[in-house]
Amino acid sequence: MFSIASLWIPFTLIAALGQVARNAMQRSLTGPLGTWGATNIRFLFGFPFSVVFFAFVIAVTGDPVPWPAAVFWPWLLLGALSQIVGTGMMLLAMNDRSFVVTTAYLKTEAIQTAIFGFIFLSDHLTVLKVIAILIATAGVVIAALRPGSGKGFADLKPTLLGLGAAAAFALSAVGFRGAVISVPGVSFVTTASFTLVFGLFVQTLVLTVYLLARAPDVLMKIFGLWRPSMLAGFMGAFASQFWFLAFALTAAANVRTLALVEVLFAQGVAYYSFKQPISARELLGIVLIVAGVALLVAA
Repeated sequence: MFSIASLWIPFTLIAALGQVARNAMQRSLTGPLGTWGATNIRFLFGFPFSVVFFAFVIAVTGDPVPWPAAVFWPWLLLGALSQIVGTGMMLLAMNDRSFVVTTAYLKTEAIQTAIFGFIFLSDHLTVLKVIAILIATAGVVIAALRPGSGKGFADLKPTLLGLGAAAAFALSAVGFRGAVISVPGVSFVTTASFTLVFGLFVQTLVLTVYLLARAPDVLMKIFGLWRPSMLAGFMGAFASQFWFLAFALTAAANVRTLALVEVLFAQGVAYYSFKQPISARELLGIVLIVAGVALLVAA
């Protein structure tokens, strides 16, 4: 029987696909804009789209504009600021490693999200779900290991950057879920959209002020590249909208584990766009990822 609570599954799949597209767009902008300029793209150009999404949701649902309790804001700041750090570290890692390997580093976030969610939000995880998370994460690690290719885990800097980004994204997921579930009196769609608007506002403000102070020329370059930046911003806001919808319905660890299918999407992008072949080891990792994700959904 259909359940609204089960909508977190398609929401997560849509978000993962949108995120791969956004990451690929941001990667192409890192050269002309630098790491933090490319990072600000998803926030600066995503924020207006989040406002449009929110206005549409309010019009369709008829919900009032919510104003949450004080507990909402610390969770929001944790989510927003951790995501800035994670995005910057992700783009730095992408400069040193292939698109697929960097995505694989990031997906170790599932285990960290489960731990942080249990500690900070008391999110319940069954034994079967923990096993699913471990299997899928093992698949990611196997897919990322490429002995002798210079693209594996041998170099300390990109490894630390990738794993650090994963930790930051895990904290971000927990923070945003904490914010979403603390908005009372309206539908889950409205709470997700409301949280997205303020999350992107904080991120835009922080990074734009930073660039104004440290690299004002980068802001001029951003607006000079407004067309690709607009598309990247839209995809960022689009993906985030569906992440937040999923966070409103289930534990962050469930969402981030199912999101491991992003590695499969990244394989497709790498193969068709960047001409990076898929090895037998990566195929084995993919099998484990699919098995872990299937077990999670079944659980």
